[in-house]
Amino acid sequence: MKELTPAAGTAVMATGVLSVGLDLTGYRALAAVALIFAGALWVAFAATFTVRLVCSTERWRRDAVTPPALTAVASTCVLSVCLSLEGWRFAAVAALALSAALWPVLLVPVIHGWGRRLPGVVFLVCAATQSLAVGASTLAVLERSRWLCWASLVLFGLGVALYGLALAHFDRREVRTGAGDHWVAGGALSISALAAAKLTDASDPRGPLGWVPALHGPLRTVTLVLLAGSLAWVPVLVYAEARWPRARYNVQRWATVFPLGMTAVACLVVAATAGLPAAGTLGRVLLWIAVALWLLTAVGAARQGRGRPGGRARPPR
Repeated sequence: MKELTPAAGTAVMATGVLSVGLDLTGYRALAAVALIFAGALWVAFAATFTVRLVCSTERWRRDAVTPPALTAVASTCVLSVCLSLEGWRFAAVAALALSAALWPVLLVPVIHGWGRRLPGVVFLVCAATQSLAVGASTLAVLERSRWLCWASLVLFGLGVALYGLALAHFDRREVRTGAGDHWVAGGALSISALAAAKLTDASDPRGPLGWVPALHGPLRTVTLVLLAGSLAWVPVLVYAEARWPRARYNVQRWATVFPLGMTAVACLVVAATAGLPAAGTLGRVLLWIAVALWLLTAVGAARQGRGRPGGRARPPR
């Protein structure tokens, strides 16, 4: 783990979101396996970067001001949601609290250090913020907590604003040359749609919480707009992958798996909250595509770990 970079945190995000998707589609055993694997990866990465903080503080500081550092927030929030679905409330709350503590510590220096043209990891400022919104709204419904709904709404609005800011700094050439993290451009909209869908569910007057019913209609509309935006990215990115193939393994390929898995989960949740069966069908298709891509990426990681030929990770800019 000596050469581990913060970008490796996307492996936890990708594995965790697949666990959520598998749970939503009824594959509970597979979801549990994915959760265990995501948890093991999270522990390994957390231990590595904690040791680095103590033993190599200067390197830790250099890593902490790059956008991939925000995978620490997003991956922990994804685990919080997984733990919530499994009924482990205390662990879910602890993970969400840790994410909330890390978020401002990492977000502020990352934004302060932005350049004019950045790779796809720039969208992690949105994804990390929206992951907090999703985690808060998930626990809000389970715990019947209205203040968590308000916190989620504030984070959701901030996440949407950060998406616009990230888009302004995104280097469009990354669609052609990106190593995999350029897919977060669409994935950040997917997690935004998921956050909006969770808030839509919380505000449903027929639901168990019934938080501010007047917001139910507007939030449903916003959810659909964001989901449409995320889906619009998919054909563009697929075309770019076919036109300019990037077949060799790169650690940033985990940042391709995560957006696909997140888009699948967003479709599944929107299908339930907005009454759109077609979205559920699309979500199931995308979920299994994401599972297949996860397996391919895991094979690439294993081959590279054994010293076989493979692509080198491009350092984040």
